[in-house]
Amino acid sequence: MKLFRNILDSMKTPFEKGGKLEKFYPVFDGFDTFMFVPGHTTKKGSHIRDGVDLKRAMVTVVIALLPALFFGMWNTGYQHHLALGMDHVSLWDNLVFGMWKVLPIVVVSYAVGLGVEFIFCIINQHPIQEGYLVSGMLIPLIIPVDTPLWMVAVACVFAVVIGKEVFGGTGMNILNVALTARAFLFFAYPSKMSGDKVWIDTSGGELVDGFSGATPLAKAYESGVSNIPSVMDSFMGYIPGSIGETSTLAILIGAVILLITGIGSWRIMLSTFVGGYVMGLLFNLWGANDFMMVPALTHLVLGGFAFGAVFMATDPVTATQTAVGKYIYGFLIGFLAIMIRVFNPAYPEGMMLAILFMNVMAPLIDHYVIQSNINKRLKRAVKTA
Repeated sequence: MKLFRNILDSMKTPFEKGGKLEKFYPVFDGFDTFMFVPGHTTKKGSHIRDGVDLKRAMVTVVIALLPALFFGMWNTGYQHHLALGMDHVSLWDNLVFGMWKVLPIVVVSYAVGLGVEFIFCIINQHPIQEGYLVSGMLIPLIIPVDTPLWMVAVACVFAVVIGKEVFGGTGMNILNVALTARAFLFFAYPSKMSGDKVWIDTSGGELVDGFSGATPLAKAYESGVSNIPSVMDSFMGYIPGSIGETSTLAILIGAVILLITGIGSWRIMLSTFVGGYVMGLLFNLWGANDFMMVPALTHLVLGGFAFGAVFMATDPVTATQTAVGKYIYGFLIGFLAIMIRVFNPAYPEGMMLAILFMNVMAPLIDHYVIQSNINKRLKRAVKTA
């Protein structure tokens, strides 16, 4: 590592004040602080004394996303070959095909998103911000593998500019950046985000007769809940869906990494699953239609529910900050996600809308939690007096 440190030090002079590349110093500083922990401390504003800075925290989240990414690559190949009637393809062949389809999406996401951030930091002369390290990985994982690359690029630009930069950059956005990109694609290009054959890549051959590439939730609306896969298949992830959202097992591995490192909020994760389960049970008791009879546990392993609970709802910028508020926030996300999923066939993936709605409500929840604590302390003070 000393070699890389020396190389960066030798390249620093042209980027410093008065140098030929002075205006590009934020870009150089971004690479420098990504490779090595910064040698300076916060001079103003609120800060936390900790051995891990924001870049290292973001890298940890990316590492936690890798199980979902690798499984998504394998599942892309598996679903492709399954659609062509080739259900005995080796693990390696499935993985190679998936990498060929998924990696370009990841590359475009990072190249375009970071490119926009570099432009903003050069224009505004502020250090490069770290938030897109995670968003750049989340965006490819929550979209169909067949999404055109130009569409991914447009969504990334929209997410960075409208979802973050207009609010002041990382730490100031009110909506989850990755879900902003997903919502943009969902409403701007609905034909590419719903329906048959867009959740898998079927290029290179003829489909097996009767094959449908729709997600299990979409198929359930079209032809009945009997078509929903088993809980085990859904938990393992052998189903069509967004690249990183199909395997609850891979997602839970990532959750363990986030919890062990203290980066993810267990309060939000737990309460989100509890909220979804409670809403599912209430629908089971109501039983007004077949879809309400889907077991509550099945809802938790279908679609983007688990992925949203672990990686989206826990976004520290857009989530609630108070301990009690995290329970309320997570519970309502899970509750609303299943409600939207069951009541509105146009939005079978209710997790996206539930999280975005609660992003907006998060400050209000924190306000009332804090105000409640203030009122309790005032009452105690009056009684003591």
